[in-house]
Amino acid sequence: MAEKTPVTLLTGFLGSGKTTLLARLLSHPQMGETAVIVNELGEVAIDHHLLRRVDERTVVLGNGCVCCSLRGDLADELRDLLGRRDRGEVPPFRRVVVETTGVADPAPIVYTLLSEPVVRHHFELERVIATVDAVHGLRAPESVAQAAAADRLVVTKGDLASPGPLEKRLSALNPTARIVEASFGELEPDALFGGDRHLHAVPPPDGGHAEHGGVQAHSVVFEEQLDWTAFGVWLTMLLAARGADVLRVKGLLDVGAPGPLLLNGVQHVVHPPIHLERWPDSDHRSRIVFIGRDLDAGALELSLAAFVRAARS
Repeated sequence: MAEKTPVTLLTGFLGSGKTTLLARLLSHPQMGETAVIVNELGEVAIDHHLLRRVDERTVVLGNGCVCCSLRGDLADELRDLLGRRDRGEVPPFRRVVVETTGVADPAPIVYTLLSEPVVRHHFELERVIATVDAVHGLRAPESVAQAAAADRLVVTKGDLASPGPLEKRLSALNPTARIVEASFGELEPDALFGGDRHLHAVPPPDGGHAEHGGVQAHSVVFEEQLDWTAFGVWLTMLLAARGADVLRVKGLLDVGAPGPLLLNGVQHVVHPPIHLERWPDSDHRSRIVFIGRDLDAGALELSLAAFVRAARS
């Protein structure tokens, strides 16, 4: 099977600086052979990089990037982009970046990337990036959901306000995400793309909780070895009952292998599990971080323990 093209989802609330960040990233030579899908092409200040226009929705940038405006379904756009690449109508690309609107919920987009058969066969969701500005912080339910779903959190406008307090809140809300700073949109692509995206999966639990608009992060630790099938049934039942309240779930599970099983989900959508070769630290207990509304870590842990016992009997 041919290697899948990695897709990165770039999200962030209105005015948080994601468009500035994207425009600056596109000026880096390292971003060549990248296809960018944005909601409206005019939202991205790329005119000074333009090389040529392919059609009414597609331009090719000076460094070889392809930039398309999203006018319909994302799956259709990705399939069309794939076909045009194969026919030589657009330059080759090895990466896709999808920029959302400022009020977008990342979950439906993640669902498209993981569930649509053709898209899933040719593309792989690499990570979700969310911008949060140091001036306004988490100022709406949409921005909280975006931050909760992220694998990378980019704190912007640090030149206007101290990023420290916001970074502390973000770290408590989403302890599974790496946090980087970007002033005036300046950030090296290596800080966001590529690298090992698995070993920073779930930090050791510290028992801390943070609440933002009713959203909390909870760490659940399970001492016993888990049966993946039983756990999968339990998680499916939990998401069926409370999926709208579970914004993010990410965990390292001890299933008896040398390394853990990486669990990663956004609301109802769970990524295919990945077996890691090694644990990131000496703690080999199963540990899961739930980010959501009105969740009780103790109740989750008791429910999982009861289900595992029932599955073994």
